[in-house]
Amino acid sequence: MVLPLYDDNTDRIRTPFITYAIVAINIIVFVFLQGLGMNVGFTYAFSTVPLEIITGEDVVTASQVIIHPLTGQRLVMPGLRPTPFTPYITLFTSMFMHGSIAHIAGNMLFLWIFGDNVEDRLGHLRFLIFYLLTGVLAALAHVLTTVAFAGSPDALLIPSLGASGAISGVLGGYIVMFPHRRVVVMQFYLLTDVPAWVAIGMWFVFQLISGLGVLGEGAEQGGVAYAAHIGGFIAGLILVKFFALGGPRRPPRRMPPPYIEGY
Repeated sequence: MVLPLYDDNTDRIRTPFITYAIVAINIIVFVFLQGLGMNVGFTYAFSTVPLEIITGEDVVTASQVIIHPLTGQRLVMPGLRPTPFTPYITLFTSMFMHGSIAHIAGNMLFLWIFGDNVEDRLGHLRFLIFYLLTGVLAALAHVLTTVAFAGSPDALLIPSLGASGAISGVLGGYIVMFPHRRVVVMQFYLLTDVPAWVAIGMWFVFQLISGLGVLGEGAEQGGVAYAAHIGGFIAGLILVKFFALGGPRRPPRRMPPPYIEGY
């Protein structure tokens, strides 16, 4: 697996305020509202539940005690909690929530590396709309895939959360606008730089293969929502050119003042 570390930002003109704000909001939500993942009530109230999205009705379930089939350990599976207003708001709230420190760390790393360049090209407001729209479309891709391939009704009650879908949209936009941008990656504990189409392309191939493997099992069993990653990426590929049309004019790069050699 290829892990990107940073990219070439030498031609970036605008300060990516929106990217910084999104990273900050995700961290604040995870630390203070989710309690580092320990606040089950908040997490299970604002995550996206496929059954709620397709019916438009809030679903509340009781916690269940299950027995691990191998170890015999008793595990408590939290029930779904009431969602204020309408369950459709979870299409937005879920993209600012995460399940673990590793989950949010990985997502924020990708957003930090690739989000600033896309924001620089689209402009602040357009980038914000682009990010939110691809995130919603990614969540809907997950919902539709779950409905189509669910092996049991219980699969429709598995909540999903994370910024991965929206960030996948950013990756789709990045590979369209900066296909040859150099990205420093870690591969097999070695540092190397590759074109963006290689780094992001390998990531997408992994998502595609893993997603097809999940579908081959006949159900979404929890874990990684690969359909959201794939859906968000395709949405970013398609939409980024439309968001770039008639966008804000990039100010000219500052050039060093002229000088006379010898003075």
